[in-house]
Order: sequence, then structure tokens, then C-alpha cells
Amino acid sequence: MPASFFADATLLEIVAPILVALVLIGLISLFREPERQKFSAVFLAGAGAAYLSGGFGIAEFAFCALVTLLAYLGLAHYRAIAVGWLAHTVWDYFHHLYGNPIIPFASMSSFGCAICDPVLACWYLFGAPSIWRLLPGKRNRTGIAPAQAGDAK
Repeated sequence: MPASFFADATLLEIVAPILVALVLIGLISLFREPERQKFSAVFLAGAGAAYLSGGFGIAEFAFCALVTLLAYLGLAHYRAIAVGWLAHTVWDYFHHLYGNPIIPFASMSSFGCAICDPVLACWYLFGAPSIWRLLPGKRNRTGIAPAQAGDAK
């Protein structure tokens, strides 16, 4: 991303979206499979519609259709959800540069979304494993966290 993308951002505006992504990952990790994957697909579909009146006309509907398709594919494949979040990152980037933020009264909201979304995408690329399995109490005697059914989809 060009330096101008970060030019007006404060440290808080960069760190806060990462923290938001981590909180979302923690909350979504509370779901067991297959509910985690189903919720994630619905969550992505909702995010795809967030910009419907964002100022890019018919392109907003095309983007929403693309993300809806990826969300549908995400019901079976976490990679599709990851691609959807990466597509949303690109859309956030354009909205930030062209002054059409996702939250109209918060000028840096699309910037924050463009920071948050790739963190989510990375987690989904790894199959959206429950982060709660990493807690010490969730490990067996060998020190390896036991696999939950469906965590590695």
C-alpha cells in the first residue's frame, strides 16, 4: 500500500483495528464446528453489503454479489471466506482513498476496516482454528492441544 494510505493515521488507528480483529477471532472461536464456519460465512455476507450506498454506484452491487458468492462457497471452504475478507480489504482501500468511509461520520473507518480484514483473512486461511485450544488448560499431557472436529477445514 502506498505511504499515503497510512499518512493520516495515528498509531491508535492502526493498532485498534488489529485488536478488533483479535477480539472477533476470540468471539468466533467460541463457536464449535460447523457453527463457526456457518456463522463466518453469514458474517462475511453481511460485510459484503456494508458499502451498498458507498458511492461507487453499480460497482457496489457487483461487489456485494461477489462477496455473497464467496460467502456461499465459504459454507464449505474456509479459503473462500479468507478470499472474501481480502476482497473486502481492497474495497475498504478504495473507499478510504476516495473519501467514502464505511461509517460516514468516521473518516478513518474504511482505513481501520482495511487493517482489520486481512487479520481475519489470515485466520481463515489457516482454517479458523479455535484460539481457545491454545490455552494451557486445553492441552493434553504431551503439551499438544487436542484437535477439535472440523478445526482444520
